[in-house]
Amino acid sequence: MRRLFPVTYETAAQAAAGAPDAPGAAAADVTDATDREWELLELAAAYAYPEHRSAGAPEPWLRANMVSTLDGAAQHDGKSQGISSAADMRIFGVLRALADVVVVGAETVRQEGYRPARARAEFAGSREAAGQGPAPVIAVVTASLDLDFSLPLFTSPLVPTLVLTGAAAAPDRVAAAEKAGAEVVIAGDGMGVDPVRAVRALAGRGMTRLLTEGGPRLLGQMVAAGVLDELCLTLSPTLTAGDAQRIAGGPAMAVPQRFELASLLEEAGFLFARYRRP
Repeated sequence: MRRLFPVTYETAAQAAAGAPDAPGAAAADVTDATDREWELLELAAAYAYPEHRSAGAPEPWLRANMVSTLDGAAQHDGKSQGISSAADMRIFGVLRALADVVVVGAETVRQEGYRPARARAEFAGSREAAGQGPAPVIAVVTASLDLDFSLPLFTSPLVPTLVLTGAAAAPDRVAAAEKAGAEVVIAGDGMGVDPVRAVRALAGRGMTRLLTEGGPRLLGQMVAAGVLDELCLTLSPTLTAGDAQRIAGGPAMAVPQRFELASLLEEAGFLFARYRRP
């Protein structure tokens, strides 16, 4: 893996101020071009969450992690595995290890066969030092609660799974989720979930390092609601054609939202980009 374009908040500010010769400005150049496998802790440092605080309390930071082919497909045969790679899965694991909670849509849970997040020995110390549990919480966003609550995701997670839904959700489905051991969180007035309320509800439970892994419909809702702070995008050097979904779906935004490139890594033709809200 090669680092092609590292950027920090400091170098971005210097560039905006027109000071390319300021100390640290060279960090925007191509560096660490040696093609090697990065250690997990190196990746963890590269993808660390920013420390944003308001009145002494950490503010929520929502990042998305998605993969796309060269022609814009987010899936192949309904799953992302076919367009992924070993390096992509390493980063996937690191991003989970850094997060307090993984927010995922119900359709992705069904299609991808989601299982509980696992504890990883490599990150046990850093998670404990950060005040995190042994593994991130999985939070499933669903309006209908049409889920198989007999799956291990609900019956035997390391930490209890959350189900985010609306106030009008069917009481029998809410009861089924709670009977399976999940905690139901109301984050909307109707059937669906309001992304702004969902982020606030999770932050209110001390989960400020948020990660969403999609699917495209959920990510589209988050983009439209303006709650997405960062996109970690893997560009897979593959072409699929067909009619697969893009990484984000739903109604188009009236004005495109511009993000800034924070870093870019490469391995075996795969590009691993991080974009942040300005």
